[in-house]
Amino acid sequence: MSTIKNIAELEAIYNLQPALASTAKEIESIAPVYQRIIEISPFVALATVGPEGLDCSPRGDLAGFVRVLDSKTLAMPDRRGNNRIDSLRNIVIDPRVALLFLIPGSGTTFRVNGNAYLTIDHELCQSFAVEEKPPRCVIIVKVETCYFQCARAILRSGLWDPSKFVAKDAVPSTGDVLESLTKGEIKASDYNGDWPGRAKTSMW
Repeated sequence: MSTIKNIAELEAIYNLQPALASTAKEIESIAPVYQRIIEISPFVALATVGPEGLDCSPRGDLAGFVRVLDSKTLAMPDRRGNNRIDSLRNIVIDPRVALLFLIPGSGTTFRVNGNAYLTIDHELCQSFAVEEKPPRCVIIVKVETCYFQCARAILRSGLWDPSKFVAKDAVPSTGDVLESLTKGEIKASDYNGDWPGRAKTSMW
């Protein structure tokens, strides 16, 4: 297998200069037009760096759950999850983060790179409360660069095309996965049966 060993070899393959549209879109703060994208997005992938390597965590919430505090600062509540707190551990150790926002039905995605820290500021946490349940902490992201991504990946994947949606029974359920990996210690039927009620009471 032929491999690329250095930047010069890589650049020789991608020998076309980026178009103006590919470079002009990258700025160092949240412009009003970019703020609008953040405000309508209900989903973001959060990438972090830690001593054991990289981590990427899905974050979904009510549209606009990532709040623009100012042109250089974003705030994102840490909602209830599996209590592994992998992303939070990483941020405490290494502040570098990357965000990828998705918008249902749109080919536009939006990327933010920066540094983050965690806060338990009472007033800020309370401002993110849903059903009177505030997050235990809020992730603050100091923006270094941000830019939108073209729609090619979304279009190629057919991500929002209903004709390409995968049938639910074609995907192993969480219970199926856990039963397989625990060799039956966790029963799929029990886990899947309990999940709807557990999700209803633990969403926020």
